[in-house]
Amino acid sequence: MTSKEELAALRTEQVDEKFALLDVMTVGELLQVMNESDTEVPKAVALVLPTIKVVIDGIIDRMLQGGRLIYLGAGTSGRLGVLDAAELGPTFSVAPTEVIAFIAGGEVALRQAVEAAEDNEEASILELKRISASSKDVILGIAASGRTPYVISALKYGNEIGALTVGLTSNPGSEITKVATHAIAVDTGPELLAGSTRLKSGTAQKLVLNMISTITMIRLGKTFGNLMVDLQITNAKLKDRAVRIIQNATGADWASAQAALEKSDHRVKVAILMILLHVDVAEAESRLKTASNHIRAALDQG
Repeated sequence: MTSKEELAALRTEQVDEKFALLDVMTVGELLQVMNESDTEVPKAVALVLPTIKVVIDGIIDRMLQGGRLIYLGAGTSGRLGVLDAAELGPTFSVAPTEVIAFIAGGEVALRQAVEAAEDNEEASILELKRISASSKDVILGIAASGRTPYVISALKYGNEIGALTVGLTSNPGSEITKVATHAIAVDTGPELLAGSTRLKSGTAQKLVLNMISTITMIRLGKTFGNLMVDLQITNAKLKDRAVRIIQNATGADWASAQAALEKSDHRVKVAILMILLHVDVAEAESRLKTASNHIRAALDQG
């Protein structure tokens, strides 16, 4: 098939006849059909959970060895990658050098469409070379179509340098599934608005990225139970949240939790261990270090 024929054959480019009268539906009817369409997304994601697990295991393994998680995408896919990477800092105190995201067209593409940028095969390779991507890293390309040149070239380069490559797409059997070491192909089917992959495809990408980053951080010791114990405290709201997290983890009253947070230099993990183990800052820090920054392991030391 020609390139045009391949594009027309993609699942996300198909026209779903059951939505052929969108333009004459009432707002209420549109809301109903759109909501029903969206319910298909988590079901499609459920079918690829085994592959997502393999990917997460690979990311954890690489990050424990000092590797990085690198997202690349264009348009909606690129913006979702940038969003996920940006939120890991405040939520889990992840350094911006640990999880990195690139979008075709650069920062301007975050706010306005730079459609031609996705065809630039060299741009993504230059970005990877600029950060000295290596065999320790994970390169995760996001492309609803599964054929975006910017993403495909990055994955091919990742394979050449020995990185773990992952492709996230909404089109099973597309080029990205043949290039990446692991392909997460979420078959979300035709879009309610034909070809508008910011809809179901974008929702699927957000769900999968949520899973990948959140579960990776949980396994790296960034949580205690379901509490965000590695959050960055950068404003009054987050300081209040941090005190409540310490209370939930320890059963301490507000004043004691706040005092421990202050003594720990606003490090929630340290504050929790100080209270639960009745130790000072230095001892709590030492136990955390020995336990590879996992609170539960630090507590098990006795």
